[in-house]
Amino acid sequence: MSGPSRSRAIRRGALVLALVAVAVGVVVFVRGGSDPSSRAQRPERDWCTPGTPRTALCPNNEVFDAKQYAAHGDSFECFNFARQADAQAVLRADPSDPNHLDDGGGVACRGLPEPRDTEPVAQIAEKFTCRPTDLRSALCPQPERAFDARHFLRNGADAYDCPDLASQADAQAVLRFAPADPNRLDRDGEGVACPDLPGPKDVKPVRRTTP
Repeated sequence: MSGPSRSRAIRRGALVLALVAVAVGVVVFVRGGSDPSSRAQRPERDWCTPGTPRTALCPNNEVFDAKQYAAHGDSFECFNFARQADAQAVLRADPSDPNHLDDGGGVACRGLPEPRDTEPVAQIAEKFTCRPTDLRSALCPQPERAFDARHFLRNGADAYDCPDLASQADAQAVLRFAPADPNRLDRDGEGVACPDLPGPKDVKPVRRTTP
């Protein structure tokens, strides 16, 4: 191909690419933008019509029926739910827990976002037995058990509450390990976690950091 012909071919190719880019940009704009933050601001995804049950795919819908998640055996997992309270409602609806949502002692899917319901399901909590390898917690409060603050941070933000810990000193250890306090153990922001928990106590304030 001669020089002029090659130049014309290159220009045509560039024009085609430019037209394709413009077309893609128009489609993205019409569908709500490629920026994740712009998508997050949309009230619902396109397929979440009114009356659709609330799920992780349709987190803002109001309709939720726990029984439908408890009637199909092991068909659902924590990531199918929009909020921790929904998973807990399913566990309450069927304490036999066919979906294996229980994280231990009757609380489901601790890593899911708020709103939360961490009141243990009584039928499960009553049957809970501490294993030798279980860390110290409100479920296994024996002081001789090992304690690892990281355990109470493994499920992400706000996965545990004060009643999950065996003592105030343990709660303070979690706060010292993560001064940003993702579990919100220090509600008043003064650097002391769960002051109403039983001893042993550690009330030396932690220098708080912002998340």
